[in-house]
Amino acid sequence: MKEVSPLTKELIEKYSLWQNSLQPKEEVPKIHVDEVVGRVAVLYERIRTIIDWKEEHLIRKTAIMRKLKARFFDTGIDNLKDYEVITEALVLELIRGGYFQNDKIPEFKIIQVAKAIKKYAFLLKNNEDYQAQKTPLRFYDWIVEVLACEIEDILDPAIREKALIEYMFWSIKSQIKVSEKIYEQKLLKKSDEDIQIYIAVCQSLFKLDEATISFNLLRYRYPEWDYADEKNIAEVGRSIYLIWREVRHDMENRLSNKFYNLCEKYDTPYLILGDILSDHAAEKVYGIVEEPELLEAEIRTIYKKRLQLLDKKIVRAAVYLTISIFLTKILLLIVLESMIDLIANNHVGLEVLLADLLIPSGLMLLIVSSIKKPSDKNLNLVILETMKIVYQREHQDIYEIKLAKRKNLAPRIISSGAYALLSFATFGIIYGVLHYFNFPITSIIIDIIFIALILFAGTLVAKRSVELTMEDDQDNFLSFLSDMFLLPLQGLGKWISNKWKQYNIVAAFFNALIDMPFSVFIEFLESWRYFIKERKEEIR
Repeated sequence: MKEVSPLTKELIEKYSLWQNSLQPKEEVPKIHVDEVVGRVAVLYERIRTIIDWKEEHLIRKTAIMRKLKARFFDTGIDNLKDYEVITEALVLELIRGGYFQNDKIPEFKIIQVAKAIKKYAFLLKNNEDYQAQKTPLRFYDWIVEVLACEIEDILDPAIREKALIEYMFWSIKSQIKVSEKIYEQKLLKKSDEDIQIYIAVCQSLFKLDEATISFNLLRYRYPEWDYADEKNIAEVGRSIYLIWREVRHDMENRLSNKFYNLCEKYDTPYLILGDILSDHAAEKVYGIVEEPELLEAEIRTIYKKRLQLLDKKIVRAAVYLTISIFLTKILLLIVLESMIDLIANNHVGLEVLLADLLIPSGLMLLIVSSIKKPSDKNLNLVILETMKIVYQREHQDIYEIKLAKRKNLAPRIISSGAYALLSFATFGIIYGVLHYFNFPITSIIIDIIFIALILFAGTLVAKRSVELTMEDDQDNFLSFLSDMFLLPLQGLGKWISNKWKQYNIVAAFFNALIDMPFSVFIEFLESWRYFIKERKEEIR
């Protein structure tokens, strides 16, 4: 019998605590919203989800952040006083929208969320830059995002996710060796190595974003943060701007991709093990892991389930991303194209408008259909690596983080020049094909933007497809050729997407003219429903 590692035993115990936390406790009042009103709110939130499409695990946090901003800007941070009233309205709105379960959250959590909002409002109001009105908008957004993370954690604590992150961090930390040349060239401080590993684990395992990682790092640096008093908050407030800049610096470190790629390659066994622990009680898990044959059979079962789920997630992400791009970008640009052509007295044919719609959709369909599934060899690698992390071993595999060999100046100049020429060739080919079919110049420009956006979105979907892949990439000449010509378009798509986040007119329209009025209408509708119920109860 193989000896289960101490880290694995600790993980099993943490998952056991998580399972115990799901059991019904002594009867405490739960937050309830009207189910009929909730269905109306859920429908609206689904539309908002498409417009503000994020990866599935970020949808709830994005909704919290959006509603926080609406209430902050509506009331004004300096005028916030009755935190519990604001909090109750916020929590009820989130439950109505389907982001948290009805009749599951204890009422006392409203007080906890209110304390969190008060804490961050105090942190901002007592910040010297905020008082002097020098606070950058990105910093303000970051504060609200971190607050959204804390609210989400209060209402639905991520116990098992944290346990698995810690497990992978301590397991892989002992296997990573950073090249001394990196330290010698001052590309990374030894004290920052753990932070880079932690960030890479969070990003690879659960695809956490900067705000969520920032919240976890804030808790790490200030263990008393969850229950901080004014003195603790003031202490954090004095350095919060510096903390924000340090987090951004850590996230943008030039070596972060190397740590991420390593963790992304070896995260599958941890995901599989987490699923096994989620599906079984601690006693049964011990019985499984103590018998390698049973563990191997369980890995095979969970792996197949994960693979099927991944296929569905890829299709869903592709559909939602395409619809989101249409609603927030393409339709707006088509309207803009029609207006320009109307002013220029050009006639936009129906076939041109159809091409504007069909080309991006067809391209996304082509990308998704070309995604390859992992081979049978991949499953064997997953089984082997899972066994390695579950059981105690005398010798561990070592993964080195090292710098790529630096090329001389001449080859770099030649490579950059060749890339520029290929970029011109790529855009030139698209222009030539569309011009051949008599597309007007405005339509050609807009179609290039569409293609770039869809290619970038398709790249994100394709990257999710390797979630379970441990095999090394097997590039062939065709993939090398497509990379050469498609990278410029993907780069353009990424740039446009990032810029669009700052100037998303459709989202701004919903935020300014629909969100708050709709929230007021829903609150009124729920009050009216309760009023009608009370009147009905009086009739005997």
